[in-house]
Amino acid sequence: MRQALALAAQAAVAGEIPVGAIVVHQPPGQEPRVIGQGFNRREQDHDPTAHAEIVAMRQAGVVLGHWRLLHCTLFVTLEPCPMCAGAMVNARLPRLVYGCTDPKAGAVATLYQLTTDARLNHRLEVVGGILADEAAALLKGFFAARRSQRE
Repeated sequence: MRQALALAAQAAVAGEIPVGAIVVHQPPGQEPRVIGQGFNRREQDHDPTAHAEIVAMRQAGVVLGHWRLLHCTLFVTLEPCPMCAGAMVNARLPRLVYGCTDPKAGAVATLYQLTTDARLNHRLEVVGGILADEAAALLKGFFAARRSQRE
């Protein structure tokens, strides 16, 4: 999660909402390795889908040579939105670890529970609240600075 927080800080420096994500691949009996990483790039790429999770999962898929992200854990600083949570389900991601909750768009625990919905064809193991205070502080600081620039 510390790596994801460092990526989130990079996003803030780039003028993006500070969310960072990494994908760690660990097949049974092997050492874990980071195979995807990203931070929000919507402004830079002019791409509404360029959320940190999507950027990291795209990289991971290229490294694995497959769209199924088996034996992977995605670490992200903010609870995923519906788009990202849906992509995780579709990628058959086994595990998600996130930092702070998102009261406006959270689709894992707060507003929706897409990653554990029994009606879908895949469910994830979910761990939330990891370094949540640090993740929330990055976001709060970013938006406070943005508001003060407008004044």
